[in-house]
Amino acid sequence: MTDHAGQTASRYDVVVVGGGHNGLVAAAYLARAGVSVLVLERLDHTGGAAVSAPAFQGWPTRLSRYSYLVSVMPEALMADLGLEITLKSRTTASYTPTIRDGHPGGLHVERVERDATRRSFAALTGSEEEYEAWRAFYAEVADAARVIAPTLLQPLPHERDLRAQVDPGTWRDLVTEPLGAAVERRFSDDTVRGVVATDALIGTFASLHDPSLIQNRCFLYHLIGNGSGEWRVPVGGMGAVTDALLRAAVEAGATIRTGAGVSGIQTDRSADGGAEVSWHEDGVVRTAEARFVLANVAPWVLRILLGETEEPDSKPEGAQLKINLLLDRLPRLRSGVDPAVAFSGTLHLGEDYSQLEAAYADAAAGRVPTTIPGEVYCHSLTDPTILGEVPDGTHTLTYFGLHTPASLFDRDPEGAKALAVERAIASLDQHLVEPLSACVARDAAGNPCIEAKIPQDVERDLAMPGGHIFHGDLDWPWAPSRARLDTPAQQWGVQADRDAVLLCGSGARRGGAVSGIGGHNAAQAVLASI
Repeated sequence: MTDHAGQTASRYDVVVVGGGHNGLVAAAYLARAGVSVLVLERLDHTGGAAVSAPAFQGWPTRLSRYSYLVSVMPEALMADLGLEITLKSRTTASYTPTIRDGHPGGLHVERVERDATRRSFAALTGSEEEYEAWRAFYAEVADAARVIAPTLLQPLPHERDLRAQVDPGTWRDLVTEPLGAAVERRFSDDTVRGVVATDALIGTFASLHDPSLIQNRCFLYHLIGNGSGEWRVPVGGMGAVTDALLRAAVEAGATIRTGAGVSGIQTDRSADGGAEVSWHEDGVVRTAEARFVLANVAPWVLRILLGETEEPDSKPEGAQLKINLLLDRLPRLRSGVDPAVAFSGTLHLGEDYSQLEAAYADAAAGRVPTTIPGEVYCHSLTDPTILGEVPDGTHTLTYFGLHTPASLFDRDPEGAKALAVERAIASLDQHLVEPLSACVARDAAGNPCIEAKIPQDVERDLAMPGGHIFHGDLDWPWAPSRARLDTPAQQWGVQADRDAVLLCGSGARRGGAVSGIGGHNAAQAVLASI
């Protein structure tokens, strides 16, 4: 058990359940405003999914083992809290290796697009048309992002007010029609279509034509951060982000208790309409009263803590495969592109549009996809500080696979995981001069430095139900046009079923990803209520 700030009390203005990044953001904002705050975290450390740690015996390299990049966290939030975080841009936006008619090639998109990007599109597609369609589409997305992004740290706007500020065609493409319709209408090349579409599927299991539009909501979140949607690498790994948030919360006066697993929240025991929180710590049940409880846990978990019956049918289901690797050297690609260029951004594998839809069909039918769509990142090319003292040429590699729902692993978790890892690595090997296994480092025991996480692992390690990294399906970051926004909790999109309990994590209306927005907005709702 760790008790930062050393304070012990049985009553606080606010108790935060869960010490992930959103809980720390909420605690920092509230404590800076003079509110007494207690944060309870069941693990022996804070940070949740945004942590850095050594993964391989005998190696000092610290990996971002779960979440891995920062795109949605507002710069205004970081400035508010005085966070000493350095986020570095990647020189390559994406590289997609291809094999067409037996010939290896690839689509190279620079982070700041120049002639090399235009030439790459022309070489792949045979004309300038696809690149012009690309530029037009993302210019429209950027226009919408500049409208939406500033509202994320403000009270919820109504949909009608935002819609009036966005081009009707863009609103149709992003919000009212399944994203697949826009992708198919605006692009013709299968690879280009897939590169556009993958942002709709990271952490979301859906067809691009799903009528629920959960793929559209996922796409929007991945492209609106700070009005640009750029994904940046935190120097020092993701743990540097949450370490800075912990410092901000503690220096402001918040009390942080780790090794404190919350077991219940009672809203009928407080005379002033607040709540009582119970937790286990060092084998003892402890309690604290609070005027407000901020739930930095999934809404599905919150209902159980409130004493409601567990409902397995409504449990979220994650759908991602995460593989962390350590390499002796970067592998060479058959296309001849410099590995330092190809791996410095997002390297797309098996993510042609047709492959995305085929993989979804496989997984929906209960089969591990024959070709698993996935993306590869080499953070050490952008931030070598995470490596520590290692031989020259050593690099990290992270693979994030799509369309691998938890249900695929229920019957035989280890067997299905091994198959998924094999197919994920095979999707990269087909583009390499030598197999990836020839480049993988060995740990102190002589084992390959490969760590794989399926949704069941995420649930076990982080208590995210179903291993769903967003705590459930994402919501639109605005209120329906006819929604009533009468209370501060409603106005900030953090309301739960009990007045004294607010959502402050990824399950809030504008939660999802490493953003801190859920924590900020819950804190603002509290401050508007006291």
